[in-house]
Amino acid sequence: MSSTIGNLSNVYNFYMTSYAPKSSSPYDSHKKSELRRVYNSIVKMNKESPLFILDTSRSSQQFAISVKENARELRNTIASLGGLDEEELLNKKIAYSSNEDIATAIYIGPVEQSDSAPSYDIEVDRLATPQINMGKFLPADEPVALPTDTYSFDVRIEDLNYEFQFSIRSTDTNHTVQSRLARLITNSNVGITARASTDADGYSYLRLESNSTGVKNNRSRIFTISDNQTSKTAGAVDYFGLDYISTPPSNASFLVNGEERSSASNRISLDRTYEVQLTGVSGEGCEFTSIGLKTDVDSLAENVNTLVDGYNTFLNAVSEYKDEQPKSTRLFNEMSGVARTYASDLTTVGLNLNLDGRLEVDDNVLRETAMSDDAKEAFSPMKNFTSSILRKSNQVALDPMNYVNNTIVAYKNPGKNFACPYITSAYSGMMFNGYC
Repeated sequence: MSSTIGNLSNVYNFYMTSYAPKSSSPYDSHKKSELRRVYNSIVKMNKESPLFILDTSRSSQQFAISVKENARELRNTIASLGGLDEEELLNKKIAYSSNEDIATAIYIGPVEQSDSAPSYDIEVDRLATPQINMGKFLPADEPVALPTDTYSFDVRIEDLNYEFQFSIRSTDTNHTVQSRLARLITNSNVGITARASTDADGYSYLRLESNSTGVKNNRSRIFTISDNQTSKTAGAVDYFGLDYISTPPSNASFLVNGEERSSASNRISLDRTYEVQLTGVSGEGCEFTSIGLKTDVDSLAENVNTLVDGYNTFLNAVSEYKDEQPKSTRLFNEMSGVARTYASDLTTVGLNLNLDGRLEVDDNVLRETAMSDDAKEAFSPMKNFTSSILRKSNQVALDPMNYVNNTIVAYKNPGKNFACPYITSAYSGMMFNGYC
């Protein structure tokens, strides 16, 4: 069963990383009540849906993944602008950094407390760094000086141990095996990125870098590589030099309003108000950056631009399939039709609808409207438009197969059907079909 789940996960991840954005967002986690609503929506949607034969071609699979993930991305973009509640839409406060070469910031505090949000001065002495292991430099094209056999070594990261196994053949060269090990370690997703490189003199080596930075719990390293107690033949660690730490990890050192602090990561939280990403070291003369909130006008203008970028990105993703998937045009028209419904109202606040359905922002009109006395009333249609886009993106994410080519076999008898919540398994089933 675990193998089956793993295969399905690999298939989905392949299509998602190849044909759709892959991002992590706090809005991807849900409460039980939200999951219950999704389930009820699936039941209701499928109760009266017709029976059809799916088009399971590679193009349809790519399109289905792209539609679903881009719709999810659009939803998360809208949610990030203040939340999914209509009253909070576009109310997100935007943080600023006076010197983004030192640090960037995102406001993560509640909207209602933004008026009292403090500002900070940050000076960075040292960034947190990863652990880097540099292997031995070996003649790239020479045969491996190890007997033909199956080798293994253990990688320990914090309290977790991983065993890696690989084979050495008589025809393998040093660079061939190093490249194989680099792929094996990196693709395992244990928290280490490996790369096999060759220098100008024809020597190749392995470079292993931890994905995390800094040291925790008084440990001097992030990962340890050894084959002292491994299950297969030992000797590869010493031969390739996998255990040599060329750069030990270190913590970030910085000052916040003159107070010394340190962190194992370059991403820090300031009093649960700002999420700060340290990007560089302060120069001479105690150079610092100021972190605070932009004005309401600047925040609103940035929120609107973010919304427009998300909307246009979704349309661009859908339009890529117009020659291969006829129903993609229907989806494009449905989404752009939402904007056309609000076109005149959007124009008054600085959003112009192009003939191709995409939006452009007139920043001058947008700012003038935001600073006017009736700004709240003027932007009311904007919130209605955003809510409509949100509902449409939820609908598309819930049933992407509605826009994939399919042949209707029969319509159900209206009002006399049982709930059939499992029809949506066709979405994953058509990808998993090759494994059955």
